[in-house]
This record gives sequence, structure tokens and C-alpha cells, in this order.
Amino acid sequence: MARTVAAFKVDHFQFLDPDGKLIDEQKSPSLARDFDRLIELYRRMVLTRVFDKKAVALQRTGKLGTYASCLGHEAAHVAIGSAMQPEDCFAPMYREYGVQFCRGVKMTDVLLYWGGDERGSNYAGAPHDFAWSVPIATQCLHAAGAALAYKLRGEKRVAVSVVGDGGSSKGDFLEAINAGSAWKLPLILVIVNNQWAISVPRSKQNSAATLAQKGIAGGLPSIQVDGNDLIACLWAMEKAIAAARDGHGSFVIEMMTYRISDHTTADDARRYRPNDEVEEAWRKEPIARLRSYLTDQGAWDEEREQALLEDCARKVQKAADDYIDTVTNDPQPVTAMFDYMFAELPHDLAEQRACAERFPEDGGHH
Repeated sequence: MARTVAAFKVDHFQFLDPDGKLIDEQKSPSLARDFDRLIELYRRMVLTRVFDKKAVALQRTGKLGTYASCLGHEAAHVAIGSAMQPEDCFAPMYREYGVQFCRGVKMTDVLLYWGGDERGSNYAGAPHDFAWSVPIATQCLHAAGAALAYKLRGEKRVAVSVVGDGGSSKGDFLEAINAGSAWKLPLILVIVNNQWAISVPRSKQNSAATLAQKGIAGGLPSIQVDGNDLIACLWAMEKAIAAARDGHGSFVIEMMTYRISDHTTADDARRYRPNDEVEEAWRKEPIARLRSYLTDQGAWDEEREQALLEDCARKVQKAADDYIDTVTNDPQPVTAMFDYMFAELPHDLAEQRACAERFPEDGGHH
């Protein structure tokens, strides 16, 4: 005779529809009426998008290396960064600029990193955060390690990491879930589900109804939110972080969004992605949605929008100028690639560094 030993569900939360209308005003969080805060968050989202466009332009003109765009992810990323406290820890992958700007990372730091300058990872504005992680999902274990340290020390701090839909299939992500569950760590794992793992669509990655349920399999409370709804993303992050900080363990949040851009500037998504799917994503994108809501509520107008765009353009151009000035007038030696990983270099890397020292600074060869 069979009996049910456990049953689970994954709840989906959305407060703003794609047209910027509140779905149910009575059930919306107080944030929906905090227009001062929403405007501040909207400004951060717009700044992130203006920066992103400039970074792509720098790469296209040969002034930046391969760059990973965050176009379409602005609500998810700004919500994550805004929900965290300065003493918390963020372990990014490689496109969470909106989180990092909220955390104090400078735009020039991001450009230096993608320009191949090691100083870009030494950001003073977010002293507790990890540098970018290009190996897929390894950052989840970094965050789990930080969370374990906080628990052992009795510190009321939280570690947060982000992984994509593709990265959620990696063992590192599942191991981080297991660690968070077994040790009840103050850890928040966010799956920013942008529907594409480079050229592999979500439909071919996993047949499960949600990716959030991977957290449930590991014993963690897990939900799904509309990742283009800033209000839903921030509401979910604040609740999860507050609970984790109070000792209630780890959480998984799946944020449903779309990667409107190419995977990186080395990719051409037109080769594998239908145009009508991208056009539909533009209809649901997060910045227009929040702008429509604020405008309908009388909290925003076209004059303020133009002033914001001009201000963002000035700030981004200043960051780009500072980046170009640094790499032109104060370039790092080639040996810098060895100098920021180990306190003491392993012998094989020490030998490689000694070899690199013999190369002339103009990049010529002996």
C-alpha cells in the first residue's frame, strides 16, 4: 500500500504586469506605494542599462575585451543588490553589474576587468564581495563557504550568489544547496533564469516545471518570481535575506527573465534564437514596465526621464574616460596576471612569472 510521505509546490509571485499595472493592489507589498524608493531603484536600473550599452560599444570599437551584457536583467540584479546590507557578501558570476553598482563597485572597475586589467577585481567599494567568476556555478560554493564562516563566527551576515538556468545544472550549484540545507546556512541562491544557456534553450536543459524545485529537492524553501517585476524581485529578496539573517537557513529564488542581448559580445544569438521571441521579451522588459507604472502613478514624467538619461550618459562617459586613461597612461605589466591569486605563488606559476618578466612591455617576443 502506498502512502504520501511528502508533497511540495512552487509558488510564483508577480505584482506588476508587463504593462506596468498592479495586478492586485490589495495584495501588493508596501514597496508598491513607496515611490521615492522605486524612483531610486529605477534610476539604478537605467544607469545599468546605459552603462551596458556603452560597454558593448567600447568592445565593438576594440577598446574592451569580450563583454557579457546584462540587457534585460536590470530588475533582478538591482533588487538583489538593494536588498543586501554592506556587511553581507555577494558572489557574482559575470554579468551582475546592477548588483555590484548597488554594492559600491565602480563602473570603471567593471571596464578594467573586461579590459584585462587585474585592478578591476580589486574594488574598494564592496570589500566583502568576491570577484567575477567565469567558471560556471563555482561562485555558489564560494558563497556557501562565506555563509558557513558567518555561522561559525556567530555573525548576522548573509551570503548571496547568482546562477543562470544553465548553471543550475552544475554540481556546484546542487552542492551549495546541500551545504545550505545540511548546515542551515545564511545563504541565498538566486537562479536568474534568462531562458538560454548560451545557445541551449531552457526547454532542452531540463524537463522540470521550474528550476526553483531544485532547491526543494535539497530541503530549502524555494519560490519563483517574475524577474522583470522589480517589486516582486525585491520583495522576495528582502524576505529571504531577513529570514536567513535571523537563523532560518538558506533559500532559493528563481527569477524569470530573458537575455535580450547576445550571451557575450563573442556570440551572435541571431544564429539560434527566433526574432519573434526576442520581440516578445522586449514587450515584457523590466525598465519600461517600471517606468509605465511610475508614470501612471504621477511619480515620473518625460522631463525627469530625459534629465535622468543625460545624467547617466555623463556618468558613464566619465567612467569610460577614466578607464581609457588608466590603461593608456598607467598600464599593468604582463606579470600582473600572476600577482593577485596566491599569497605565495606555486613553483610552476613562479617559473611562468619569471619567464613573463623577460618579455618586453610592448608585447614583443625574444
